[in-house]
Amino acid sequence: MKYYIIAGERSGDLHGSNLAKELFNQDTDAEIIGMGGDFMAEAGVSLHFHYKDIAVMGFWEVLVNIRKVKHMMDAVKRDLLRTKPDVLVLIDFGGFNMKMAAFAKSQGIRVHYYISPKVWAWNTKRAWKLKEIVDRMFVILPFEKDFFQQFDWEVDYVGNPLLDAIRDFTPHDFFYQKNELNYKPIIALLPGSREQEVLNMLKPMLSVIKQFDQFQFVLAGVKNLDDNIYASARRLGINVIYDQTYDLLHYANAALVTSGTATLETALFGVPQIVCYKTSPLSYQIGKRVIKVPYISLVNLIADKPVVKELIQDELNAEQLSVNLRLITADLYTKGVIAEGYQEIKEKLGNEKASQKLARLIIEDLSKVKA
Repeated sequence: MKYYIIAGERSGDLHGSNLAKELFNQDTDAEIIGMGGDFMAEAGVSLHFHYKDIAVMGFWEVLVNIRKVKHMMDAVKRDLLRTKPDVLVLIDFGGFNMKMAAFAKSQGIRVHYYISPKVWAWNTKRAWKLKEIVDRMFVILPFEKDFFQQFDWEVDYVGNPLLDAIRDFTPHDFFYQKNELNYKPIIALLPGSREQEVLNMLKPMLSVIKQFDQFQFVLAGVKNLDDNIYASARRLGINVIYDQTYDLLHYANAALVTSGTATLETALFGVPQIVCYKTSPLSYQIGKRVIKVPYISLVNLIADKPVVKELIQDELNAEQLSVNLRLITADLYTKGVIAEGYQEIKEKLGNEKASQKLARLIIEDLSKVKA
């Protein structure tokens, strides 16, 4: 069967690559094409488009780049008509992928959605639209199944793909030597995977370096970005390492993490963290008015309580970072509360092998349709 996968950012690319591997394992005749990144390409997906060409975030930033995004949408639509896949598998990336779903549905292409758009966070009425344009929805957060039941829609919880990736991970025994690190305890900096995120997050994260000289700060860099974006960190003597985020989290004592998938990865590694978020003033004002959930981090959303500290917009400053970083590195009570919250999250996520189950459900669905 022919599968067309669309992932529009680094985390979706990772999950798309793991799904592709399972589809190849379970369907010996699988042909997988689409839009993604380096992870999907390495897994054997024939990439017709790379997500880096439209990697923008924030309400205002998307508007500014609307022509670029629309050009990509039109190109992908033409590609779908030309390649005629048996199924379109959309991964997260809601603004773009909901439009792709509507188009594919109108053309008689079966639509599967993996990692739902965050309709539970804002504009919940979009759930009705999703139900119209998506044939099967596969979710990765336990509370999403209950959310969609409000719309009389039975979706499939397949487990969380981060658990798969972390299960398969083996830490590098010579991580310190390989990266020329000293043996001070590590505070990991995870400023994000997109240029905009890094530009917004790096300055406040670096503002506390001198107050914690008993630690070494190590930054998780992304190879897709211009290396000069990390120049300010290097000038402070911070090691920037690439494609070793899980190794870094395995050895880290604490972390400053940009809100997103990385917050959950950090929790699953058991690392105390501060969740950081800052965007343009206009995007923040728009977001503040439309987003309806009480937390921004996946950690706190899944736990349904404040397990980790979230520093948002103006709160993300040197003073707040310093106070809270001291708590998560030195205060036993704070560290205990975080550890207890992380354990609850792991229990809620369960032990499903997400990519394996997802591939099986996709193949079973297509087999029924073709029968």
